[in-house]
Amino acid sequence: MERTPPDRGRVLESYLDGVTAIRELAGQAGDWDVPTPCADWRLIDLAGHLRCVAENFLEYLQDAPDSRLATLFAQDAASAVLIRQQARQNAAELAVLPPEPGPERIMAFGVSAGAYADLMPDMWDRTHLIYRGTKYTVGDHAGAACVEWHLHAWDMARAVGVGYRPRDPDLLVSAWHWGVPHLPLSSGDAWESVLRSSGRSPNWPDPDEGPARARGRRWARQGVRRA
Repeated sequence: MERTPPDRGRVLESYLDGVTAIRELAGQAGDWDVPTPCADWRLIDLAGHLRCVAENFLEYLQDAPDSRLATLFAQDAASAVLIRQQARQNAAELAVLPPEPGPERIMAFGVSAGAYADLMPDMWDRTHLIYRGTKYTVGDHAGAACVEWHLHAWDMARAVGVGYRPRDPDLLVSAWHWGVPHLPLSSGDAWESVLRSSGRSPNWPDPDEGPARARGRRWARQGVRRA
């Protein structure tokens, strides 16, 4: 598939859609101890992960092109190595979060995600990181943030028992290629391709899918159709 950079206006709109979806779905959560499509994570854990990722994204943006993330990708390591290193970081950060309730974690997520949205338009063409000789800009990474938020909105939606499909799944396919360069994307329906490529089963929690298919990777999590 041709790697066409995602359109700025569509990325910004999709980014805000994802943030809004997460906040709205959090408002539907009654039990924060329910399981999610993310292996071994309850909804409260997913809320903590969202807080950590939003704070990290804001840090990476402010520090670009010399962020911790840029240093990691500059190693030109294999995809499996990058996934393991990021997974260890996610687990370590989640482990040291204070035992705050889910709504407070989502509120903190919204603050950092909102600050990111305010800053990125003026920094759009700045180098964010270089991976295997290719420069990826702040705009490219904004696409990765879109994918992150919509996947986790799907995770939250499934955890609370509703469906979710983003308004612009084709944008997420383009954003994947430029924002997640170390992971391949499968073919087929745009949204299901993103779900499956992130390690999720679109039919979760269908027992026929089996635990391996339902096991989400580092940041792939899915969810309520928005008009």
